[in-house]
Amino acid sequence: MVALYLGFLVLLAGERLVELAISRRNAAWSLEQGGIEYGSDHFIYMKLLHTGFFVACALEVVLFERPFIPSLGIPMLGVALVAQAIRYWVIFTLGKRWNVRVIVVPGLTAIRSGPYRFLKHPNYLAVVLEGFSVPLIHTAWITAVAFTLLNAWMLSVRLRCENEALATHCQ
Repeated sequence: MVALYLGFLVLLAGERLVELAISRRNAAWSLEQGGIEYGSDHFIYMKLLHTGFFVACALEVVLFERPFIPSLGIPMLGVALVAQAIRYWVIFTLGKRWNVRVIVVPGLTAIRSGPYRFLKHPNYLAVVLEGFSVPLIHTAWITAVAFTLLNAWMLSVRLRCENEALATHCQ
């Protein structure tokens, strides 16, 4: 089961690399439209946290020989898949405006369709769900707790930044 879990992590990391390519393209478009970036100072910490997440998931399972417990792992796989569905709903809803940085194009109205009808920041729901579910697929509970706590701090910074950018430029 460890090999399957590590394979899942590789697929998920590959998915993130594809998302980063989409993000770079979309960020370039936003900047060409006069976009303004907020929060570039905290972005490096976000990158380190999210990269470390994948490494920690793998290392905890391998080094501490965490077992696969079907009654935990299968529901957590379901939660992880729901998180991916939310993430792609966000990406498709925002289209060219989606990227992993906080870049706003002054004058564009905030998106209020798709998952934004229900939540102001649905992508962060996906991150939170993924942050505890992916490690718990294979009982990597230390990673689940550590990432959840560190991510809560990161989101507190990120949400203040994003809310300020949206309030200033997107009505």
